[in-house]
Amino acid sequence: MSTLKVDKLDPQSGTALEIGTSGDTISVPSGATLDISSATLTPPATMPASSGVNFTALNATNLGSGTVPTARLGTGTASSSTVLHGDNTWAEAAGGANTPMFSARSTGMFLISTNVFTKVNFGEELWSVGGTLDITNYRWTPGTAGKYLLMAQVGLYSVGVDDMYVEIQFWKNGAFSASPLIPDLGATRFVENERVSDVTQSFYNSTIVVDDGDDYWECYVKHGYPSSVNLWNNGHYTNFCGFKLIE
Repeated sequence: MSTLKVDKLDPQSGTALEIGTSGDTISVPSGATLDISSATLTPPATMPASSGVNFTALNATNLGSGTVPTARLGTGTASSSTVLHGDNTWAEAAGGANTPMFSARSTGMFLISTNVFTKVNFGEELWSVGGTLDITNYRWTPGTAGKYLLMAQVGLYSVGVDDMYVEIQFWKNGAFSASPLIPDLGATRFVENERVSDVTQSFYNSTIVVDDGDDYWECYVKHGYPSSVNLWNNGHYTNFCGFKLIE
């Protein structure tokens, strides 16, 4: 191998300089620097394999076609239910989902004694997503820690007395639990109704509760009518539902 030592090579024609012949390999040895920072580099249509470690200022507006695979757009798993967040991670959309959630209704009419708290028999599941809805013991366990909105509607049949109160409570793990988030409601509500006979009247209550994940919830009702009153289920009068709040 011979060595040619010069300071500059110019093409004889003054237009183009060709180095090597097709099939030859032109190499720059380790430790040497090929400086083309002030020149114009015209790459081939198909770029050779390269690590790209020094490609630090690529302009995405120059991507004329094709798509960038989601695997190259962040960590985590890209799917129809995730979005790419500002920290370059794939995760659920901001806020998350309102699950676990459930809805149940009473399955029949039964008597509620006066001035005694009675658990309402929400024995028919309308729908349930996550958590455990126990339609045998009439209770719901979210299974996920968080804040939940609970709502109940109770229908009482043939209520006809002035200023009769109805109290609806949400019980946590078998005992009344005042809401720490809405202390004024205390997970209970008193209702006065006008004198109306031979009708079904509906009473409502709702509150926000905190669940550790394994707490279960039940709905109890008490009335002040002088004698027992029928809790009425006619498909839609008596319901119990709840869902997780997005934080």
